[in-house]
Order: sequence, then C-alpha cells, then structure tokens
Amino acid sequence: MFRNVLGRLKEGLSKTKTGLVRRVESLLSASPSLDEDFFLELEEILIAADVGVETSIKMVEEMREAVKRKEVRSPEDVLKNLREQIEEALTVEETGLRQEAGLPTIILVVGVNGVGKTTTIAKLAHLLKEEGKRVLLAAADTFRAAAIDQLKIWSQRLNVDVVSHQPGADPAAVVFDALQALRARSLDVLIVDTAGRLHTKSNLMAELEKIQRVIKREYPEAPLEVLLVLDATTGQNALAQARVFQEAVDITGIVLTKLDGTAKGGIIIPICRELKVPVKYIGLGEGLTDLQEFSPSAFVEALFAQREA
Repeated sequence: MFRNVLGRLKEGLSKTKTGLVRRVESLLSASPSLDEDFFLELEEILIAADVGVETSIKMVEEMREAVKRKEVRSPEDVLKNLREQIEEALTVEETGLRQEAGLPTIILVVGVNGVGKTTTIAKLAHLLKEEGKRVLLAAADTFRAAAIDQLKIWSQRLNVDVVSHQPGADPAAVVFDALQALRARSLDVLIVDTAGRLHTKSNLMAELEKIQRVIKREYPEAPLEVLLVLDATTGQNALAQARVFQEAVDITGIVLTKLDGTAKGGIIIPICRELKVPVKYIGLGEGLTDLQEFSPSAFVEALFAQREA
C-alpha cells in the first residue's frame, strides 16, 4: 500500500520536485562552497517554489546556523537538512480525520469558488465509502444553483444521499435538516458543501459562523472537521485565502488540490509552518481516486527520492 501511495506521490510531485529539489541539486553541483552567495541563491530557489519569503528566510537562516555548528558540511548534508526542515514544518498534530467511536463525523468543507471544492467533496465521499463509511452530503452552497445541481449529480454517481433546499435558501437550514437525517439514519459521516464568494467576505464569514453554531447546538458531541480546500496552483494566494478563513472559522485541516499541476507545491510548507494547521488530504489528479490522505513522511520521501536508474 505504501509503495503504491509513494509511487503516485512521486509522479504527482514531479513538477514541484523539478522546481525545488532538482534546482537545489544543480546549485550544489555548480556552487559546492557553502558561502553567502550559495545561501542567497538557495533562498531564491525556495521563494520561486512558493515556499514564501518569510518561511524561506527562516529555513535558510536555520541552514546557516547548522553550517556554523558544523552539522552541515557537504552537499549531502544540505539536502538532508532541507529535507528535515520540510518534514518538521509539515508535521502538525492530528493529521488524520477526527473520529470517535459510536459518533458520526461532521465535515464542513470551505473555500473560495473555483478551487474544486464540490469535486473534492465527491472525492472525499468516495474515499470514505471505500473505507466502509456511510456518507450523507449537504448542499449548503445555496448561493449558486449550479453548486446544488453539481452535488446532486455526484450523489447519484456515488450512490449517496444528499440533503438540499431551493437556491437562495438559508444554508443553516439545510445543515439543520442534514443533521436530523444524519441522526435518524445512524450514518457515519456528513459532508457539508458551503458557499465560497470571498468578494462578500463579511456575509460569507457570518454565514459560516452560523452554520457552525447550528452544528454545535444540534450535535455537540459529534467530532467536527472544518476542512479548507486550497488550489496549489494559486501559490501565495492560497496562503492568503487560508489566513482569511482562519480568522472566521476554526479550520481543523487543509485539503490541497492540483498538486500534480504545479511546480510551486512548496506552498504546502508555509501553510503548515505559519498557520499551524495540518494538511489532511492532497489532490494529485482529476479522478475520484486521486485524493489521498496526507503523510508528511511519504510526501518528503517522494519529493527527495533519487532519480530512477
């Protein structure tokens, strides 16, 4: 199983690997001396891979200190240090989905329009069904009729039920009805789709806060996940979106989509390091099976794997 996951990760992260690890390897070949010019170029490579200015500066400074302590002396040491820093940044507590015996898990999925939120919900529902979970969907993005229709289509394909109201209905009312159905049918997971219109930020955030209040009032004992879907190809904009949502709701995890389509997958590092929020799932393709549980160790192993002979 691990080999299969690792193989897909290697393939999905190939662009990020080329833009980050291979460029560092080329730098080490051209400038094996660990002087100030080397550190400046290393910083540029990290920033170009969308590791972010603040995080890149901190990582390079840690590397400088390791060189001073003579813990880093060779090109191999540089790669080892970089790998350790990345894995440490990605290792945030509670990476798995919140679950409790005898209780359903409620998953509130948030994110701006266009990041693939509804498709991610379908992939997540499929993944949980494969694990033997009985899943219910709630179409609480009532702002867009297309979102309701899209979720209904996915529910038919996946053979799972969906609770929906008419477009323009109160999203919290949809969630209320879904919670009643969840309890009455003794299901395992409720996945709630939400609106993502960031241009009306205050209204959107008030809406999400209201949904959370309904969930906590009606089913306070159930484990609650608030998963933020981010598009890796948007780079630093994804980090900015995460900060906005973190201000309004208690984000418990990140789903990072489209990692296979970007050389800037380094954005995953500042998301974890600066926000202290774990990445719980990553998307490595368009298919239903292309959503994977995130493992920091497997991610780093795939990123730093040697070229095939």
